[in-house]
Amino acid sequence: MKYKILICALILFSSMKLFAQPSTISNHNNNSQSITNLDGYKWKMKMMLPGQGIKEGLHKLPPGDIETLVWNPAKVPGDVYTDLWKVGAIEDPYFGRNSVKAQWVMQYEWWYSVQFKVNQDLSDKVARLDFESIDHECDIWLNGHFIGSHKGSFSSFSFDVNEAILTNKHWLKATNMLVIRLAPPPQVNANVAGLKTPWFGDYWRDLIPFGITGSVDLVFTGKSRILDVYAKPVVKNDKNASVIFEIEVDNTEKIAKEKNITISFQGKNFTSKEQTISFKEVIKPGKQIIKKEVKVENPQLWWPWDLGKPNLYEAKVSLDEGKINQDFKKLTYGLRKVEMAWNPGFTKDEVSFPRTTLINGKPIFIRSACWGGPPDIFVGRTSEEKYRKLIALAKEANMNNIRIFGWHPPEIPLFYQLCNEQGITVWQDIIPLGTGNIPNEPELLERIYQEGENVIKNRRNNPSIIMMEGGEEMLLRASDAEYANNFLKTLGDRYQGMVDLPYVPDSPLTCDVSKEAGYKPKEAVHALGYFYQMGRWLMEDWYKSLDFPIVPELAITSVPNVENLQKFIPENEIWPPGPSWGHHWADLDRLRIQNFDAFGDEKTGSLQEFVDATQDAQGIIFQLSIEHFRRNKPKTSGIALCHFITYWPDMKWGMIDNYLKPKRSFNYVKTAYQPVLVNFNFEKRRWLNSEKFKGEFWVVNDYYKEYKNCNVSYSIVDDNKNVLKEATFKVAKIEENSAKQYFELEADVLKKVQNNFYVTMELTDENGTILSSNEYMFLIGNQKEASEKFKVMGEKIRERNGIYSYGNYYKFFDILTGENGEEYESEKDIIKPRGFE
Repeated sequence: MKYKILICALILFSSMKLFAQPSTISNHNNNSQSITNLDGYKWKMKMMLPGQGIKEGLHKLPPGDIETLVWNPAKVPGDVYTDLWKVGAIEDPYFGRNSVKAQWVMQYEWWYSVQFKVNQDLSDKVARLDFESIDHECDIWLNGHFIGSHKGSFSSFSFDVNEAILTNKHWLKATNMLVIRLAPPPQVNANVAGLKTPWFGDYWRDLIPFGITGSVDLVFTGKSRILDVYAKPVVKNDKNASVIFEIEVDNTEKIAKEKNITISFQGKNFTSKEQTISFKEVIKPGKQIIKKEVKVENPQLWWPWDLGKPNLYEAKVSLDEGKINQDFKKLTYGLRKVEMAWNPGFTKDEVSFPRTTLINGKPIFIRSACWGGPPDIFVGRTSEEKYRKLIALAKEANMNNIRIFGWHPPEIPLFYQLCNEQGITVWQDIIPLGTGNIPNEPELLERIYQEGENVIKNRRNNPSIIMMEGGEEMLLRASDAEYANNFLKTLGDRYQGMVDLPYVPDSPLTCDVSKEAGYKPKEAVHALGYFYQMGRWLMEDWYKSLDFPIVPELAITSVPNVENLQKFIPENEIWPPGPSWGHHWADLDRLRIQNFDAFGDEKTGSLQEFVDATQDAQGIIFQLSIEHFRRNKPKTSGIALCHFITYWPDMKWGMIDNYLKPKRSFNYVKTAYQPVLVNFNFEKRRWLNSEKFKGEFWVVNDYYKEYKNCNVSYSIVDDNKNVLKEATFKVAKIEENSAKQYFELEADVLKKVQNNFYVTMELTDENGTILSSNEYMFLIGNQKEASEKFKVMGEKIRERNGIYSYGNYYKFFDILTGENGEEYESEKDIIKPRGFE
């Protein structure tokens, strides 16, 4: 009886599995694509000298060979360094200065292999290997047959493998061996601009990532197959919308055949009636695109979370011949319309592009941060859980946008899925071109264009993507303005041929080369001057001078939490800061005087004091700058902080460290990004006891909702929590999507304050519900004297930077440079940096 039950179960399982297979009778609603995923820990890896692997015959290993069992374990998706670290071949590259010790890895080629079985009959099917991404250059063999090569870190690619694959009902004869050779990574970024993420920049050291970074799938279809489906939304208004399904099909036979195409769709995260359409199409041999527009009944638009619901649709597309299934695709998309409008207050002599984003006809203020990702530069260390937590934190910080900027790669599908679901928009630099080193050779330029088109093609169904950018900081470094600008314009034309989204070239567009290329004086600005020119202006003097339509980057640095510092800094270098701090990009000079600006003190008394101060200083500068730009809406339409996260344990830009721990600055940003924000505009942070304290109360409202009969309550307190003044004033009406001053403050309350004083405020609606709260710290001190002292500190930094190259952390440590007669003997010594004696 048990055997009969087992046989029946196997027959049932077999029939369920075959039901959706190509060349079987299919049912559209219950269909699925036939895929064997090859991801996971099934893989093995082996090191070889460049060129030696083929000489030894690794590419011709027999399918059933067991030699690879003794190769090192590996994981796909992943990277070479993480695989080697896990097997003990290298020390953790994130710890101390170990990344320098691992530089030998990028001088070798690395061979990856995986074995899998195929049991089904392929006589009327096509088998295809799909590669999501491999960084950067590879050659691929299946069962000793060379099936192809690829270069490019972000583009997906595929190979048909019917002639090479083995299939049999006998398990041994059904065994297949897939072998991939990863070439040593390129050593000069100029040779692979746009095709590989720049591995330089002031948040990483010279260790070039590479590996099989995306999924590998074995896909089975009929002789005709669906290569891609683009659900292009056409939104006229919230009552009238349709979808143009652009279906790319491929007929691998030599004759044209009539096929049935069925499209169905319905709400994915909301309830709606399923709509279905079926039609016949004669498919000629080769590839072609079939377009079908379908009007959506009772359309539910996709909105950012602060403007509405992020409604998503799920579509299914079947390709049949008669009743015989050929292929099937399932995709998620959203209905939304993206437009750009000119920012009021700037003339077209000042700006070249409209920079206000409209979603479904409504202007939005972009509250963003540069992603700073992927979550790990070595992608084998990241996880789905990391992505989910980080996107949740972005929403918790009241961000309605994430900027993927051009020093980091386009993100993985899960990232966009989470942004789609959470209603977080994405400002996407399509491929990383954070360099001016663009090649002159037409074939290399064409390859860059194709890489970008591939990136867009694989991501264009995501409604979260609302803006395309190209050429991050390229003009900033370009020697030929006209050539670089022509490249960027062509890039945009190619991008917009793939998807109907706004495109702007380059960022920041305010450098001398940008002006030479014809851009205007008030284009998008990178607000990095405070950090890179530290000591020229106190924070409030600096941010108040910025008046631009949009700010793609605003950067300031801080140090991770003490408990996480201990995870990547050797014990003898924790405090005072040792060379590993510098290796992880801690600019000890700038951090000290940044603390002085924020607190009137460098805060070097203890590790905890210093760390907390750097995070609070970062938060204060972020908060005050954000509020300045938000008060300037609609003239200013968005700001992106730099960065949200960090892709290794550094001491640089991120407000969330590599261990997913929000810094103290996170809460300042969360406050400043409240959609309804009560805030205080003031002239300076340092006040004399003899002065009257002055400022303005503002309310910024990013919601499309007005509030009536509100109250603003505030209090001024000193260090001892003594209340110096408190009051409440009424706000009759807060208009939707507005920024307005409501009340001026002048208070003679500072006579007895010794060090600091604080202003707290709260906005409540007519029912007493808190809409927004905020807080500020001020100093008792002489603003002019502090400014002069800050400038002297800055001059000392510039003097030392004139001797040492940027990023050379030896300048902080006399013992490493031999200055003052000190000699370096051992990294085990406690090495005190300047300013921390």
